[in-house]
Amino acid sequence: MKKIFIFLLACCIQFVNSQELALVKKNSKIGFISKDGNFKIEPQYKSAKSFSEGLAAVEDNGKWGFIDTKGTWVIPATFMDAKDFNSGIAIVKKDKDWVYIDKKGAVQKAPASEKLFDFNNGVAFIRQNNKVGLINSKMAIVLEPKYDMIKPFENGFARVELNKNWGIINTDGKELVEPAYTEIGNYFKNTTWARKDKTFGIVSAGQFIPVEGAEKIWDFETQDLTFAKKNGKIGFIDLKGNWVITPIYDKVKAFSKNLAPVCIGSKWGYINTKADFVIEPTYSDAEVFSTNGLAPVKEKNWGFINETGKLVIPTQYGITANGIIALFVQQDKGFIDGVARVKNEGKWGFLKPDGTVLSNQWFENAELFSKTEKNNTPEVATEKPKAATKTVTKKKK
Repeated sequence: MKKIFIFLLACCIQFVNSQELALVKKNSKIGFISKDGNFKIEPQYKSAKSFSEGLAAVEDNGKWGFIDTKGTWVIPATFMDAKDFNSGIAIVKKDKDWVYIDKKGAVQKAPASEKLFDFNNGVAFIRQNNKVGLINSKMAIVLEPKYDMIKPFENGFARVELNKNWGIINTDGKELVEPAYTEIGNYFKNTTWARKDKTFGIVSAGQFIPVEGAEKIWDFETQDLTFAKKNGKIGFIDLKGNWVITPIYDKVKAFSKNLAPVCIGSKWGYINTKADFVIEPTYSDAEVFSTNGLAPVKEKNWGFINETGKLVIPTQYGITANGIIALFVQQDKGFIDGVARVKNEGKWGFLKPDGTVLSNQWFENAELFSKTEKNNTPEVATEKPKAATKTVTKKKK
């Protein structure tokens, strides 16, 4: 009986810690809804940011602090600005300086750095004498500054530049691919793509394998295939650098659920891993399939199809923000963890897989749902594969 009680208690704790909330704007005020469509925190803030690790930065009378998922102030609003928590640490602007704080609001003494950088995957950059290294959330140096640049970590790996050559490190600062390449991709199953001088290829087990005729290679995502360009057309290669789908397409996006969006001329359809069209090219745009088996497709507006090509949600929505300044922090498209953010008649809401709108509510703004775990586990892979290589640069705080 005791073991059963402990198991049920653990399940309850896991449920509480894994709830998801979305920031929404209604009547010019910001609040947070849960996935049942009800307000967990009523709209009351002029400015706020999404939850991260159980806390959300919100503004109160021009100052920023942090609330928990009940709307209770955990860290008083005394800062000029505030960033999200990651790895148990957030950057805030105290008076005129940016500093690190923990979840109790205590300022953390970090090693000297010419700039202050956000934590990600349990580490943050430090820069000394124009060289970049790493610290962990305990403010200990993990990697002495030695690289000219480190790109943001993805799934525990980061691209590093040294003397205009690129390699790969992990969060321990260990060099997995030596900086010997003119250009390099993400690290996926101990493999990456790279460019050596003018030759594109695959790096595996320390060996560079040229890919015949490749003019460009994109990142590997959720499957063992990625797309590459040859003679101006795009096809797919495998982890060994073999062409497995002939480059005949004008545009493509990543494989997911063994289906990939491809464009011939101006029309998009979906092929399988044998290059057979499962869904004929009839759409003006198309995105990758989510894990629930639905993909966004566009005629004049966006709707959703299933893996057989059946239109299950009519093409009547928008899925991205237009304009010079993006409306959203995250622009991921399609179904993510069971809901899809869409636009209808100038308002934003969340679709369920059956096509109904979550709680039948529309908002002036709606950020993606974010998990509210109250632990220090860094975020890693996202659910949806991307269409191209990310090139995020570090910004001064």
